[in-house]
Order: sequence, then C-alpha cells, then structure tokens
Amino acid sequence: MVSDERALALQLAGLDDARLAEVLTWRAVSAGVAWRDFFDAAEGLLEPASIDRALQHLPRRALADLTRLADGGDGTAPAVPADAQLLLPHGVPGAVAARVRRLRETQPTALTPPDDAPPPAATPPQEASAAERAFTATGALADLLLAAGSGSLALTTTGSVAAADRRRLQEAGIVADAAELDDLVAVAHAARLVDTGDREATVSAEGDRWLHRPTAERWERIAAGIVGALPAGLRDVHGGIVTAAQRPDAYPLDTDWPDAAETWTRILVRWGLSTAEGAEPIWTAGLRTGGSIDAGALREHLPAEIDRVYLQADLSVIAPGPLLPDLELRLRRIAARESRAQASTYRFTGDSLDAGLTDGETAESIREFLSALSLTGIPQPLEYLLDSTAQRHGAVRVRADASRAITVVEVDDPHRREALSVDQGLRPLGLVPEGELLLTRVTRDAVAWALADARYPVTVIDDDGNPTSPRRSRRATRAAADGPARYGELIARLRAGHSTDSDEAWLERELEQAVRARAAIRVSVRMPDGSDRDLILEASGLGGGRLRGLDRSADVERTLPLRSIVRVAPA
Repeated sequence: MVSDERALALQLAGLDDARLAEVLTWRAVSAGVAWRDFFDAAEGLLEPASIDRALQHLPRRALADLTRLADGGDGTAPAVPADAQLLLPHGVPGAVAARVRRLRETQPTALTPPDDAPPPAATPPQEASAAERAFTATGALADLLLAAGSGSLALTTTGSVAAADRRRLQEAGIVADAAELDDLVAVAHAARLVDTGDREATVSAEGDRWLHRPTAERWERIAAGIVGALPAGLRDVHGGIVTAAQRPDAYPLDTDWPDAAETWTRILVRWGLSTAEGAEPIWTAGLRTGGSIDAGALREHLPAEIDRVYLQADLSVIAPGPLLPDLELRLRRIAARESRAQASTYRFTGDSLDAGLTDGETAESIREFLSALSLTGIPQPLEYLLDSTAQRHGAVRVRADASRAITVVEVDDPHRREALSVDQGLRPLGLVPEGELLLTRVTRDAVAWALADARYPVTVIDDDGNPTSPRRSRRATRAAADGPARYGELIARLRAGHSTDSDEAWLERELEQAVRARAAIRVSVRMPDGSDRDLILEASGLGGGRLRGLDRSADVERTLPLRSIVRVAPA
C-alpha cells in the first residue's frame, strides 16, 4: 500500500496543471481539501470512499477490464478512461483491488463485460423518419438561437432553462416542453453554438455563423458535437453508438445514470443518430469503423432548399419548401413566422416591419429584397403597410455624438418627445431635454433597443447620417471556472509541498506517520563503515533532521540523523 501511494504521488506530480485539474475534477475532489502535498493527494485518492466514487463513474467495459487486471491479468486496460488509470500507478493497487473484490461479492453483474453486438441496420422507412426528425430538430434549434440571439437565456443552478424563458419559448411555439428545450440547449453547448456561464446561455460567434449554413451542414455540426460529448459508456469498442438496450446499464454502479441514459437516448433519436426503434442509420455506421458522421447520406433524405416564395394579399408569405438560410434569416427580420414545417408560412405586420426597420432595413431595401424573393410580386396591401410603417418609423432617431460622448435622441413631434421624457419605463436611460433634443450618457445601441422594446418607432443613424442596424449588447458570459482556475490554490499548495527528492520526502512522510501513531518501526541505519544495521524503534519525535525513539533491542533512547536512515518498514 505504501508503494502504491508513493507511485501515485509521483505520477500526480508529473502532470501539468491542466491535466492535474482534469483528474481532480473527474475524481470529484473538493477545491477546499486540506492536502499539503502530493503524498496527501495520493493517500486521499486511494481511500476506499474515493475509490468507490471513481468506480461508480466507470462504464461497464472499464469495470470488467479493471476486474481482469485486479485478478492478475497482463497488459493495460484500454477501456479504463485515462483519468481512471491514475488508480493504476503500477498494476492494480491493493486498495483498488480490495474495492473491486468487494464489488464482485456484492454486485457481480456490474463487472461483466458488455455485449458489443452492433445495432441492426435501419430500414429505408426508418431512415426517412430519422431524417425528418433531424430536419425538425435542426429547425427548432435555429428558432431557439434566433429567439436568444438578442440577449441570453437564464439558467438554473442545475443547468436547465429558467421558468420565465421556458414559458416564453413554449408560448412562441419554439419548443413543446421543458425536456425538448433543455435537450436543445445541451446539444447547442456541445456544438459550441452557445456559451454558458454565470447561469445564462448566450449565442456564440460560432452560433451566429451556424445560422447561415445550409440545413445539412447545420445538422452535421450538431451531430459531431453530440458524438463528441457522448459518455464513454455509450460508445462500443469499435467507436460506434451502443444499442438502445445497452444504454440504461452502461454505468451499472451509477444510480443517477438511468435518467441520464434516457436523456441521451432521447437526444440520439431526436437528431436522427438512432432510429426510434433503436436501429442504426447509414449516416452513423461509419463511426463503427473509425470514421465520422456522413452528412451526405442524410442530405439525400432532406427536402431541397428553395429561394422563392409567394406573397399574398392578406399579408401572408407561403414558402413551399425550406428557404435557404440566408433568405429565411432576412425574411424573419421583417415578418413573423407562423408555421414551422417543410412548407412554412410567415406574416407581415406593422410591428414586424417596424422591427426590421429598427434592425437597419429601409423601405427601399425591403422592397428590393421582396421583389427578388417573390414569385407573385409585392401585393398592394403590403406596399401600403410598408410605406405607412416606414413613414411613422423615422419619427424617433437615435445617433451618437462622439465629441460630447453622449447619445442624442431626435423627436420631431413635441407630444411624442414629451411622452418619451416622462415614460417611467425609460427612466434608466436618464433622458435629459436640451431644446428639441433628448440627451443621455447611455450608448446609442442600448438606447435604440430600449426605445424599440417600449414600442417607439426608432431609427438608428450612423456617423455618416445613414440608417443602420443597432447591435443589442450581449452581456459578457464569464465561463464557469475551469479546472486550473478552480483548483489553482490547491495545485499551488501541492506543488509547494512537493520535494524534488522524492525518496527523502517519502521517508519523512513514513516517519511522521509512525511518530503520530507511536508505532514500532524497523529502521535500517547506514553505519560509518558502510554497513546497514536494523533497529526496532518506537518513534517518539521528528524534527531538526533527526528521528527520536526507544530502541527496543537495547532499551535506550536514540536520536538518528535522517540522512543515515536507508529504509523504513513496519516492525
């Protein structure tokens, strides 16, 4: 046991800070633990409770391989995750072997290897259904990112979307329930489309770029993120996704795993990586041979994206198929989406056009865009609505005055200007009248969005005097403290307490333990003539580079220089 601790301590000391933090995270070590050096860390990690926690989070194949090694099997355990291999500094430590033997007595079925039989191949109808689900999920995630793109989604301490945002997204028809919403946020995070931290999720720069990609490329990015985030227990020995029957029992010692397995199965099915019947679509079969997701195979099942729509006299828009992403994104700046399917419908309203004008569009740019997009021209009712909305929209103009570091709000109508100055909802802007202007120290874009949210017809003017698009300021999302940051103080303490002379450091540790226990130890002392002499010593004190204790053989107190002690062992 002593050599196991020493070997593990040296192994830990040899890791860089980032890798060491990963190990501490995987082993669920508290950042406030009172370890002084790597020997303390090794001792703590080899305690039965700590080993049991590590075993609890090992997949079935890793447990089976660990059992084989504990029984004296040769070689390494390739299925044991790299973090868990720190349980194995040289072979299987006695403490680990003892816990494995205990498990074999209490939960023998948990240590049996998994069945690596692959899932059945999906039939053409099953693949068609899986592709349709993938298409629907991709569209739902795009809707979610668009809904969150101007701000952030509040998260609870467990990582779920907070109730207010969840209710808003459900009422907008973007998600059906909380489970779908949490699944979408989880896969968006796995694909790095959102940044999470400080209990909020914000669309990332990659998320913005993702929205402009074709559907098949959108799906491919998400599918790769899901596969990369899959727990090891859900990948078979060949790298493929395990069968649906194997998933609930992939982590047999983890009591929380069945719920997690249900979530992962739901995600795999929702994104077409597994069929509802548990079969394997052709586009995931390559994983089993060391390849990757085949988006081309899925693309054959997706509807073709179109670039033209029908504009109706009732102000509705009919898209007979999925629009090209860039076209749909621009259309949704000026029209509200009413139905979400392969054939979608949208509707123009005064508010939707006003929002587009606030976002930098002009009546001329909207007319030019719709003329190129429409198969039926621009109906007269829409022309009228666009003209009246644009005329009203320029009534409130916001521009920056860099020379005075202020924002200027220009309002031609004195009644509207008065309404702005007394609007209680705008008090945080601190608008101050100056002649026919209103002034504030708040930034131009923040003022514009505050006015737009309060339903004022606002136009943003750039430095050249032209209408422009305001950018809603996203709150900086501080990433959750990563390993090196969270464990920084602990890692610094471990390194400060680590001696470059491991033999001397380990000797002092053994002697400290013996003194604390008032234990009898066998001490080999190097004599002046070069010979070694063994003493049975009842250790009583350690300090000043010397060990004190009662020599049992001579019944006398001795004080031995530490540099003369060669070996220490239990008496």
